Amino acid sequence: MLAMGDTARKADLINPKDACLTLKEICFLAVREHYAALGFEAVIDLPTPLIKGLLLHLTVCQLDELQPALNKRGISTHAGWIGVLQEMRGLNHAINFHTEEEAKHEVMRIIFTLVFYGYTSQFVQKNITHLNTPSFLLAAAKCIKYFLLDTPVESLTSERRHLLKLLEKGIRTVCVSKCMDLSDRKTDLYVLHRLLDHGVAKKVVIDVKCSLMLSWILLNRGSQFVSPELRSLMQRKMATCNLQAYSAIADRASCGLCIKTAASEDHVVPCKRLKLDCVEEKEAGKANLDVDLKFLCQTFAPREGPSAGACPWGQIECLEIRKCVSDTFTVLNNALPTCFFLRSLTLHSITSFRDADVLGLAKALKTLTESCRSSLTELSVSVLPYAGLLEFLLDANPHLTSLHVEIQTAMLGSRLLMRHPGAEDPDMPELPLQKLSVKVAELQLTDLHFITNVLRHSPHLTSLHIAGMRLPTGSSQSLLLRTLSGSNQLLRSLHLEDVKLSDCLPEILNLLRNCKLEELRLNDCRLLERWSDKQESLHQLVCAMRTLPSLHTLSLAQNRIAKNVCVLADLFSGPSPSPLKRLNISSNFILPAELLEFSRRLRKHPPPQRLTLDLRKNPGDRDPDTWSSALHRLQPFCVSLVEGWSSSTTMADYISNM
Repeated sequence: MLAMGDTARKADLINPKDACLTLKEICFLAVREHYAALGFEAVIDLPTPLIKGLLLHLTVCQLDELQPALNKRGISTHAGWIGVLQEMRGLNHAINFHTEEEAKHEVMRIIFTLVFYGYTSQFVQKNITHLNTPSFLLAAAKCIKYFLLDTPVESLTSERRHLLKLLEKGIRTVCVSKCMDLSDRKTDLYVLHRLLDHGVAKKVVIDVKCSLMLSWILLNRGSQFVSPELRSLMQRKMATCNLQAYSAIADRASCGLCIKTAASEDHVVPCKRLKLDCVEEKEAGKANLDVDLKFLCQTFAPREGPSAGACPWGQIECLEIRKCVSDTFTVLNNALPTCFFLRSLTLHSITSFRDADVLGLAKALKTLTESCRSSLTELSVSVLPYAGLLEFLLDANPHLTSLHVEIQTAMLGSRLLMRHPGAEDPDMPELPLQKLSVKVAELQLTDLHFITNVLRHSPHLTSLHIAGMRLPTGSSQSLLLRTLSGSNQLLRSLHLEDVKLSDCLPEILNLLRNCKLEELRLNDCRLLERWSDKQESLHQLVCAMRTLPSLHTLSLAQNRIAKNVCVLADLFSGPSPSPLKRLNISSNFILPAELLEFSRRLRKHPPPQRLTLDLRKNPGDRDPDTWSSALHRLQPFCVSLVEGWSSSTTMADYISNM
C-alpha cells in the first residue's frame, strides 16, 4: 500500500518504467507485486533500512503477515499503517495514532467495514484486488475489536460463518446502527446474540432510535424481573407475540436462534434447546409458531439462572445510547434497578432531555445504587436541560468515579429542585469522583457554585474537563482555579475549554505549583487577551510549566499566540528542560516566518525526547517555502502534525473567533 507522494501512490497502477521513480522505489513495487513468489523469508531477511522503506509500499495483508516477525527483530510496522491511513484520508489529514496496534486497528476497522458491507471508497476501489479477498477478511477479523452491525449480515451465517467465529473471539464493542425488526431480521439478531452471549463483547453502542432493541439487549442478560410498565410497553410493540401465554411455558430463556441457525452447521452443537416436546404437547394448537418468536417471548420471561448446556448470557459492562428519546427512558428506567452488570452508562441526544425523563433516570439510578450488587461507576448524560440536575445525578449515585454531563443552558432551573441553590452545601458528602467533565452548550452562568461545590467535595479528582462556562462581564474564573489549587491537589489532567482566563495568570501559576499535572489543555481560553506584556506573561507561564517534571502533554490551541510562539521554545531551555512529549499550538494564526523563528530557537534547545507538535490550522500557505523550511528544521526532533490551510476560505472563520 503506497503512502508517499501522488506519483508513488499510482505507481502500482502504471508501468514503473513510465514513472519518475528511483530504482529503489521500483524494487519496492516489485516486492509488493511479487511478494508471494519471493516468499516470506526473503523479505524478512532484508537489511533493516530496506525493510523500513519497504513498509510504505506493502499491502495491508502483507503488513499484517510480516508484523510478528518484524517485531521480533525490533522493527515496528507503525510507519506502514500510518501510510495506509494517509492514503485513505489524504495528506492534509493529520494522523494521530501513537502505537503500532492503534494504527493497525484503525486501518483494519475502516477497511473491514467498507469491504464487508460493500461500501464504495476510492481507496478500496483502487486496491480492490488486495482487499476483497478471503485472506484480508480473515486477517481483519482476527484484529478488529469493534463491529458495526449495519445492513443485513446473512453471509455470517452462510458462506462467511467462519468469520463469525473469529469475531466472537475478538470483538469487544458492538455498534447497532440500523433499526431491527425483531421478527423479520432474525439473522441480525442471531449475529448480535453470538457476539454478546457467546463472544467476548462487553460494550454495546446503540446508534438508532429503537426501544424494542434496547429491551431485548437489556432484559436478555442480568435483569431478574419485568416491571408491569415494561411488560405493557412490550405487549404494545409486539402485538403478534402473546407474552402472557408463553412466559409460563418458557421457564428459562433458551437460544431459539441458535437452534435454527446452528443446526445447519455440523461442527456446531446447539448450546441450548427449547423444551420443544413440552411446548408441542402443551400448545399443540400453536405448533406452527416460529421458533424465533418463541425466543423473543422468552426474553421477557423470569429466569432462574443457567442450566446444563445453556447458552451463556453475556454481561454487558458498558452501554452507550446515542439517540435517546422518551421511549428509551421508559425502557431504561424500568430495567436499570436490576442492571447489576452495568459498569458504564452513556446517554446522548442532540436535543435537551425532558426534566421528567432525567428525574426518572435519577430515581432508577438511586434504586440500583442502593443494592450492594451495583457495579455502575461511570455515567455520561447529555444533554441536561439545566445545571441543577447535575446535583440530582450525584445524589442518585454517590459512588460514581466518573461523571460527564453536557448542559443545554446554564440556568439553575427550578429552585425547588435545588437543595442549596447558589451557595455551598456543607452537608454534601465526600465524593469518590476521579473524573469529571462538564460542558455548557448555551448562555452564561450566574455563578460557579454548582461546580465548585462538587470540586470541594471531590478530593480524589484526577481528571477535570470544563468547557463553555461563561460568566457575566466583570466576573472572573479565579474562584474556579483557587478551588482546584486548594481542594484538588491530586489532579493529573486539566482541560479548560472556552473559559476566559486572561485575568487569571496568578491563579494559573499557583495551580501549577500546587498540582502535579501530567496533561494541561487550555484551549480557546483567550490567555493573552488582557496581558499588557504578552511575551513576559507567557514567559512566566512557560517557566512555571517547566518546573513540572510530570507534564507530558500541553495544549494551548486557539489562544491567538501568533508571533509570541517563540517564547514556547523556552520550555526546553535551562538546566531542567520540560519532559513534554506533546505540544498542541494549532489554530493560533502562527505565520511561516514566526514558525521558522520558533524552529531556530528550538534547534538551540531541542526537546530531550522526540516531540509531537500539532501545527494544524495555522496559515502556512501565506509563504509555503518558508513554512516548508521551518518544518524541515523541526523534523530531526519533532513529529509535526499539519493539515492544509486555505487562507481564502479559513480566514473568515478565524476572524469570527477573534
